[in-house]
Amino acid sequence: MNKILLTILILGAFLAAEAPGAKAQAPAAAPAASAAPAGAPAPAGGRKKRVAVFDFDFGTVQSASNAAFGQNIDVGKGISDLLVKYLVQDGTYSVIERKALDKILAEQNFSNSDRANPASAAKLGKLLGVDAIIVGSVTQFGNDTKKTNVGGGGGGFGGFGVGGFSHSKTKAIVNLDARIVDIDTAEILGVAEGHGESSRSSTGLLGGGGHWGGWGGGAVDFGSSDFQQTILGEAVKLSVEQMSKGLIEDNSKLSIRTVIVSGLVAAVDGGQVVLNVGAKSGVKVGDTLSIERITKEIKDPATGAVLRRLSTPIGVVRVTDVDDISSIASPVSGAGFKVGDAAKTVTQ
Repeated sequence: MNKILLTILILGAFLAAEAPGAKAQAPAAAPAASAAPAGAPAPAGGRKKRVAVFDFDFGTVQSASNAAFGQNIDVGKGISDLLVKYLVQDGTYSVIERKALDKILAEQNFSNSDRANPASAAKLGKLLGVDAIIVGSVTQFGNDTKKTNVGGGGGGFGGFGVGGFSHSKTKAIVNLDARIVDIDTAEILGVAEGHGESSRSSTGLLGGGGHWGGWGGGAVDFGSSDFQQTILGEAVKLSVEQMSKGLIEDNSKLSIRTVIVSGLVAAVDGGQVVLNVGAKSGVKVGDTLSIERITKEIKDPATGAVLRRLSTPIGVVRVTDVDDISSIASPVSGAGFKVGDAAKTVTQ
């Protein structure tokens, strides 16, 4: 009897130990599974490839543009602005803002005749700190209107018919081509084309969308909904969308540039630190540079050549203004900067 009782007690203790343990462990497994779901993409490292979009050249279609709008409109700027909108919405590239681009264009006296010139635009790309530039041309921008006049009642041509009608069908056609250009070599890395057509009956190029008339001062907002409802606006939208897809598909042809900047503190004036390196060395507004003081030089005992310089960090500065050969920076951290201190950064 004692043996039976002892067996029951041992079995009860075993079951009591097992059941709570199983229940306690089950919930603990759930967070581990939800924290790393199968097939979850790894976070992307590095930064996006940075591009600048220059206004498209439209010299070959200027007369057609004048005929469409009734005045001289910068069609190339309208196309580039719409392209920037689509590239930003997609998110594959980091696109330089318009104000920064306009500032560089004004400073460098960049002319409209240079818009489609890869070599000229590539030089400005370095000042902007981009990985590549996008230049392009508007190759067709106009209409193909067909009219049909029909007389009625058997004598329409002589004016004796019961009636007649005049029917017209207007087609807008827009063709574009774009090139992705390496800023170091001016090599064309990729190309993309855009073609758009739209046609309607009994209306003009700017008709059919709410009586649009939104231009002024030589500029047009090609991204406005009113314009895109017109025949010409539909053709522009289709062509730019197609071209932007081609440029996005070519993103693998670009490389992220790594610019190693190395210079010296040339002057310290109040709260400003002047450096002896500028845009030609790859410095751009917003860059941060570490300021270090050389404490010792290690020389080769045989040749006397400097093998290594030992330095001590002094602080960090951020660039606020740049010209070709110098830059001005404001302290972010640290103090006591002196002429001759080394300025170093890796801009990506």
